[in-house]
Amino acid sequence: MRRITLLTESRYHQPVEIDWYIQQVLDEDRLIQDALQRRGFHVDRRAWTDPEVNWAEQDVLIFRSTWDYFHRFDAFRDWLTSIPSSVTCVNPLELIWWNLDKHYLLDLDAAGVSIVPSFFKCPDKTGDANNLPHLEDWCRETGGEEWVLKPAISGAGRHTYRFRKEDIPDLEAAFHDLISKECMLLQPFQNRVLTEGEVSVMVVNGEITHAVRKIAKSGDFRVQDDFGGMVADHIASEEERDLAKRAMAVCRPPALYGRVDIMTTNSGKKAVSELELIEPEMWYRKQPLAATRFADAVEAFLQ
Repeated sequence: MRRITLLTESRYHQPVEIDWYIQQVLDEDRLIQDALQRRGFHVDRRAWTDPEVNWAEQDVLIFRSTWDYFHRFDAFRDWLTSIPSSVTCVNPLELIWWNLDKHYLLDLDAAGVSIVPSFFKCPDKTGDANNLPHLEDWCRETGGEEWVLKPAISGAGRHTYRFRKEDIPDLEAAFHDLISKECMLLQPFQNRVLTEGEVSVMVVNGEITHAVRKIAKSGDFRVQDDFGGMVADHIASEEERDLAKRAMAVCRPPALYGRVDIMTTNSGKKAVSELELIEPEMWYRKQPLAATRFADAVEAFLQ
């Protein structure tokens, strides 16, 4: 297996116009591509939606920046299902399926890994609109004064709302529409994210390679740089390192690589907010040596 395909989405595959954000994506993949090629692999980049690719003829697929899957989940699900067992996926497909839905947070919690308090509700199986929950009732059950609401399958801020009690009446209609179609996640808002941000710890083959701290721009709570957030180098504390390793250890089968996002809860406890195994941004541009370690791990995984 000396042929590897790095998976992306169509807007990042051979883009005509390149802004700063797309350039970051290209730079990250170039670091990985160069490291793998130095080990004798033939490496290509393709969009997962590319109709010209015969996926049954591929050797190894590495999920990198398929960042449109949550906008077209039905198509992505069908594509995942169509990948033959002869193709090796990194991370393994079992983990991809598990990590698609944020219900995985409950599995982390059950395994003793501290998570941001998370509550889920799904569409009524009977399809009866009269049985749909009300956001006001759900918030009352959950407790608190401020919350974040988002789909269980989501990313990049899709349908993500931060709101307080007085905002609930204005949000009920949107919530009603969403909960009629997909499972939703409700979390009490963690205020320290506004001052401390969120720490991302990168893990390759069970070992931590580096970490960054993401801080939202003034007036926002979303820490991603595409929403104006700042990304800074960060040395993970022992508590953060331990939490990241324990979160990754829950993965079955083991994950070759992943990113563990950690924030401080309102009670002052470090907790996992996200575990990214599908297509995590790994910030190799901030630590190029980590791309080399990733290539080493891929080579060992394929032997």
